[in-house]
Amino acid sequence: MHNFGYFEEGRVGKVSDVRIWQRILSYCRPHKLGIFSSIFLSLLITCATLALPRLMQLGIDRYIAVADQDTAVRLAGLANLAFIYGGAVLLAFAAGFIQVVLLEYIGQSIMHRLRNDLYQHILGLDLAFFHRHPVGRLVTRLTNDIQNMHEMFTSVMVTLFNDLLKLVGILVVLSFINLRLAAVMALFLPLALTVTLFFSRLAREQFRAVRSQLAVVNSFLQENISAVNLVQLYGRELASRTRFNVLNHEFMQRTLAQVRLFGFFMPLSEFLSSLAMAVILWYGGSEVLKRQLTIGELVAFFSYMRLFFQPMRDLSQKYSIVQSALASAERIFQLLDTGSRIHSPEDPLCIDSVKGEIRFEQVGFSYQEDRGQDQGEGLEQSGASAPEPEQGDGEEGDEQDGQKEGQQDRQGVLRDIDLQIRAGETLALVGSTGAGKSTLISLLVRFYDPSQGRILLDGHDLRDFAVSDLRRKIGLVLQEVLIEPDTVLANIRLETGMDRAAVEAMLAETGMDAFIQRLPQGLDTRIGEGGLDLSSGEKQLLAFARILCRDPAVLILDEATSSVDTEAENLLEQAVEASFAGRTSIIIAHRLSTVRRADRIVVMDQGRIAEQGSHDELMAQGGLYANLIALDLQER
Repeated sequence: MHNFGYFEEGRVGKVSDVRIWQRILSYCRPHKLGIFSSIFLSLLITCATLALPRLMQLGIDRYIAVADQDTAVRLAGLANLAFIYGGAVLLAFAAGFIQVVLLEYIGQSIMHRLRNDLYQHILGLDLAFFHRHPVGRLVTRLTNDIQNMHEMFTSVMVTLFNDLLKLVGILVVLSFINLRLAAVMALFLPLALTVTLFFSRLAREQFRAVRSQLAVVNSFLQENISAVNLVQLYGRELASRTRFNVLNHEFMQRTLAQVRLFGFFMPLSEFLSSLAMAVILWYGGSEVLKRQLTIGELVAFFSYMRLFFQPMRDLSQKYSIVQSALASAERIFQLLDTGSRIHSPEDPLCIDSVKGEIRFEQVGFSYQEDRGQDQGEGLEQSGASAPEPEQGDGEEGDEQDGQKEGQQDRQGVLRDIDLQIRAGETLALVGSTGAGKSTLISLLVRFYDPSQGRILLDGHDLRDFAVSDLRRKIGLVLQEVLIEPDTVLANIRLETGMDRAAVEAMLAETGMDAFIQRLPQGLDTRIGEGGLDLSSGEKQLLAFARILCRDPAVLILDEATSSVDTEAENLLEQAVEASFAGRTSIIIAHRLSTVRRADRIVVMDQGRIAEQGSHDELMAQGGLYANLIALDLQER
């Protein structure tokens, strides 16, 4: 795998065209029959098109410019030629229609596969990748860049062959009509090719600049529109508009530079074409006067000249499309070549039954090291902000807290974590914002791997398990809940395939059936897009039920009750109480009152374990935990 790194904007264009074309052609191979059929249709179109000027020449020389034949014979000859002319036009039309439909089908099929491959690859990337890189740029790859490539497949690949074939055919036909006249016209060919190649090289750079800036604009829009409530809350509308105006203006400038380039080339191409026609008119007219050339041949020659320069202009335009598509292809394949650092082993450990004993052995982790690894792999930062050391670990801190977290990140978000969680034990993790609680859980479900040390599940290193298998064994309930546009039942069981009766029994055992009974159609209520909107508390209950369907050996609640109403919190706590029995469970809670049910409480401070014990033991020590409880009571 060639890991160019996704956001290496400075390296876009440094990948050779040969390697890009090899990747593109690999997507074309399943459609070889359709592509060869399109090429055959191109041959028919070219032959039919090149026959038209020749038929016109025969009509002029044999039946119009001669006066020594009977009028009826001449009219009959013209009628025959007109019939053949119409047949050639009809053949070119039919072949062109079939070719367009066929190419569109091939292009759509290739883009469908490429879009699926890209989305599947993105889903398999590690969480750190999404923290480093704006979502808007990923969306640009899946939409704008793939659409750019679609235009190349449908309007360029085979029609480019069509134009090249037409150029060669015209040169051959012109040589048969009048070799000297063809030689005069050929003098313009090097000049036209030089102009086209020079233009195409400049066009590649312009297209690349436009695509890069479009990705920046899309990223900005995605981030600011998705967080519009925060923009409004902090009065950042003016700053946001100002920043967007700068980005939008830069995009307009790059686009105008591209337009200026086209605006210069197209008139220049027309000028060369007109100059060639003028020279042919002078030289060809003199040949007619000398009776070295017939009027029909001169007319045919002019027709072929128009046909010749049209492909030349088309080639330059199609080359521009190709350059734009190659710029997009570079970015797409760079993303496809960006690998995840969270891998499953080639021969993963398979354990049917897991007791749930967890052990952290001298575990350390730093986001700074994580970013350093990216740079070592060639990944460059592109304006994407790095992740905060703690996400979802409480409320937003002030500037001083942010400086403290930044200093802690340089030292290590987690340091020297030695912790054993017994099978079936309920453990609570508490600490101030940025203490490392959520980071510890992220390591446990392998969103990240430790920078040092190791984590064991039932005595086995987490890296010995397949990632998907590990995440089935460890159930994590987060504050954010993904809702599928489907029924409540489908949202609860997802891919588990649990039958309806089993789901209803699980809900009844945990007391969550009360939440379902309040819905209009119970488990058959449609939610998500176009359906019923659930409250925050109802979403948390849905997320908890979803995790229980997987029957994990380890259950983790990460701030699951921090933003729910009292009724939903009571239902969730009842469900938690029923689910924790006999299961290894970990609670991270902002409300310290929710952790008292734990068998043991671990207090974290600045990435280290500061205290641990039961609630009563920690209160008796009068340390950090007691201070946190006092602050919690004051806030209430």
